[in-house]
Amino acid sequence: MTRILIVEDEDRISSFIAKGLAAEGFAAEVTEDGHMAVEFVRGGGFDLVILDLGLPGLDGFSVLRMIRAERHDLPVIILTARESIEDTVAGLSSGADDYMRKPFAFDELLARVRLRLRPVDAQEATVLRAGDLAVDIRTRRALVGDKAIELSSREFTLLEAFLRHPDQVLSRAQLLSRVWGLDFDPGSNVVDVYVRYLREKLGRGTIETVRGAGYRLSVPKM
Repeated sequence: MTRILIVEDEDRISSFIAKGLAAEGFAAEVTEDGHMAVEFVRGGGFDLVILDLGLPGLDGFSVLRMIRAERHDLPVIILTARESIEDTVAGLSSGADDYMRKPFAFDELLARVRLRLRPVDAQEATVLRAGDLAVDIRTRRALVGDKAIELSSREFTLLEAFLRHPDQVLSRAQLLSRVWGLDFDPGSNVVDVYVRYLREKLGRGTIETVRGAGYRLSVPKM
């Protein structure tokens, strides 16, 4: 089983990530301590690290530099509330493989995790298909047949959530959590609004309403 180390000092966020990863078949270990994170990596057995920058004591930059200085080459995804370009550049220059800002949608984090774990020669696996609909999560392009469809970031992540769960009814609460992340409002109608946007761009029959339950992708399979 793929093991992922989550280095995050906010319990709410680390629990959210760990539960989501477990539901997707990953084994997650959580620590809020930078020194302990380095020891975990030294001990081996992990396939990827999700690393917060704003850790108490030994911060995320220092953890990353120590990991890379010891030539541990496992993928590291930085997760942070910092927004400056300087921090982004510093993180990537220190050896991070990817960089995500909080708040985040779990499905986008999951896509990045899967991409970083995937062998370089398996790029075709980044394309999700249903009928004549194809979505490339690496380039973030969507096609219906040969026609490119322009999607916003939220529209793309919502469509990806449906494509990753074919034939499954997804509730509004599930979609809010996966696409809008931790700080969603359970009373919001934002899911309904964005489902309407996708229907307008992909075809009205693309996403089926299941009364009292949620929505399901209904593109016919080829």
